[in-house]
This record gives sequence, structure tokens and C-alpha cells, in this order.
Amino acid sequence: MSSLEEALLAARDEEELAFGQFVRETAAELDFSEITYRRTEFRQCRFTGCDFSGASFYDCTFSECAFSACRFPEGYWKDCKLEGCKADGSDFRKSRFKDCALSGLLLRYGNFAECAFERTALAECDFTEAFLQGCRFPRSTFRKVDFTKAELFRAELEKADLSSCTLDGISLSASCKELRGARIHSSQAAVVARILGLEVVP
Repeated sequence: MSSLEEALLAARDEEELAFGQFVRETAAELDFSEITYRRTEFRQCRFTGCDFSGASFYDCTFSECAFSACRFPEGYWKDCKLEGCKADGSDFRKSRFKDCALSGLLLRYGNFAECAFERTALAECDFTEAFLQGCRFPRSTFRKVDFTKAELFRAELEKADLSSCTLDGISLSASCKELRGARIHSSQAAVVARILGLEVVP
């Protein structure tokens, strides 16, 4: 049994795991759900088919970790750092991120429906073809985030600065109300015009 499995088994009794540090651990089909994690670090770990449903993370760090077919629905993340991780196709539905920093993440094809990102910094994250329907981003910041072909229907992006982001092929409502009040670069105007069905001529 790995040190991570042992710690998880002990945490299951108290529903909490605190001050843990796990490096290059491998976890497959493990149940991390409904546990509170505090000041715990996961570095270069690999998770396959693991269930994090309803888990809460406070001041935790995930660095260069890989998640395959993992589930994180209805999770809560506060003051966490996620950097250089790969979580393509993972399920984060109805999760809440508050005062977090997400950088260099591969989140392609992921399900983030009805998620809330509050005061969260997103930098160089790849949401290509991700499902972001109904997401809220109050007071969050974006730097070079790739939303190529992402589903943003009913997402709330008012006052968001998306000027450094990739918006090619995004799906919005017919009125593009999701981008109302957002800031975009002049070079992105043609992308929005195409979504609206307008023809841009030189």
C-alpha cells in the first residue's frame, strides 16, 4: 500500500487530511470524495479513474500532476495553486474555485458546467472544446487562456479582460450576451463578428 493510500485510509475516519506531502505517487480508482484537504501538496502524481466528488481543498498545491478520467463534481477549492497539471476530459461540474491560481493547465474537453471561479487567476490554461456552460467568473483574471471551440453558453464574463485569450470558434448565445461588458482586443473583433453572423470586409 502506498503512502497516499495509507493517508487516505486514515483520513476517511476523520474526513480530513492535513499537511500531507505526496511526490510521484500513483493512484488508480481511489475514493478521495467528501474529504477535506488542508495545506496538502501533490507533486508529479498520477491519478487514474479517481473520485474526488464533493471534496474540499484549502491552501493545497497540485504541481505537474496528471489526471485521467477523474471526477471532481461539486468540489470546493480555496487558496489553492494548480500548476502544470493535465486533466483533459475531467468532470468539474458545479465546483467552486475561490482565490485560487491556475496556471499552465491542460483542461481540454473537460466539463465545467455551472462552475464558479471567484477572484481566481487563470494563466496559460487550455480549455479547448471544454464545456463551460453557465460558468461565473466574478473578479477573476485571464492571461493567455485558450478557449478554442469552448462552450460558453450562459457563462458570465462581464468585466472580464479577455484581450490576451484565444476565442476562436467559441459557442455563445445568439445575442453574444456572454461577452457583454467584457474587454477584448481589436484583433478579436472579427471572431465575435463571425459568431454574430456578420461579414467583415477590409
